[in-house]
Amino acid sequence: MELIMVTKKETSDLDFEALLDKYDYKFQKGDLVKGVVCGFDGQGVMVDIGAKTFAVVPTYEAVDKGENVEDKFKKGQEGEFLIIREEDEDGKFLLSKKKVDYAYAWKELEKAKAADETILGTVVNVVKGGVLVDVSGVRGFIPSSQLRARESEIEVGSKLELKILTLDVQQNNFILSNKKVYDDTVEEARKNIFSQIEPGQVVKGEVVRITDFGAFIDLGGLDGLLPLSQLSWRWIDHPTDILNVGDKIDVEVISVDHDKQRVSLSLKNLEPDPWIEAADKIKEGDKVEGTVTRLKHFGAFIEVFPGVEALLPHNEVVDYQNEGNDIIKVGDKISTYILKFNPSDKRISLSVHPQNEESKEATTEE
Repeated sequence: MELIMVTKKETSDLDFEALLDKYDYKFQKGDLVKGVVCGFDGQGVMVDIGAKTFAVVPTYEAVDKGENVEDKFKKGQEGEFLIIREEDEDGKFLLSKKKVDYAYAWKELEKAKAADETILGTVVNVVKGGVLVDVSGVRGFIPSSQLRARESEIEVGSKLELKILTLDVQQNNFILSNKKVYDDTVEEARKNIFSQIEPGQVVKGEVVRITDFGAFIDLGGLDGLLPLSQLSWRWIDHPTDILNVGDKIDVEVISVDHDKQRVSLSLKNLEPDPWIEAADKIKEGDKVEGTVTRLKHFGAFIEVFPGVEALLPHNEVVDYQNEGNDIIKVGDKISTYILKFNPSDKRISLSVHPQNEESKEATTEE
């Protein structure tokens, strides 16, 4: 609808009648006019637009259902109104304030869409396939696929941050997205994080997902991977042994791949390296007692010092079981001897037999 602005000439109460005789106004249906609220009657709001008599804004064209006109309009208040019916036999024009507000609201929405701004909407109804919202008096629709939460979790009257996907005033088509606000925010956060994050940094994060191979940690818009091997110096069967979704933890950044947009993290690097202490307390030939942590086809892993695992090769496992007439199981405590110890590579080989001088020489030659 094309809106035409008609500006009211300034008048006083004394010369109002005289001016009307001389003023040949041409108000028409569809004109946008300025006026001043003069009072209220049973029909709605009385407005002086410079015509022969006061124009009327019916209550249904002034406020929404349940609202009071006197709460929204005050005597002497100026405003813009749309003529929706030309003057009747009494010279009264019928006006609308809601249609003007609606038209301006669409213009503001067009600006918001062009600027890709985030706007606020109020949930008015949850329907099949999505949610209806009110944005500045304009009814819009959010498809289920564009919601961050399930429809069942959204309450009527709640506020949602939104981005405009489609806006067509002619078709009265107004489609929004709540999810896009989050996606855009996350993308911006990812860029900021990648511009600042470096290996060696200790950062705070929240456990958001746990898998068999590790845990994903939200670093504030970017999920980093905390591999199973980086959870602890001690053997961990599954991340849930020490972590739960929602846990807030400190982690160290161990690698950043800008091309693949990936960050690898470590939890165990924040703890003292037990191999350093073990190097001062364990030497080749020592008899040690440890706990079986894992059984593999090539041997058994035994924790011989807190956080330090050593390998008892398969042939040694067979000897131990034959000599003791028992089967080794995870959790068993057994005594073995340190056959080889390489602290720099973090490797220890075990034997169930003590080393004699000949075996030591053979080990050294190897």
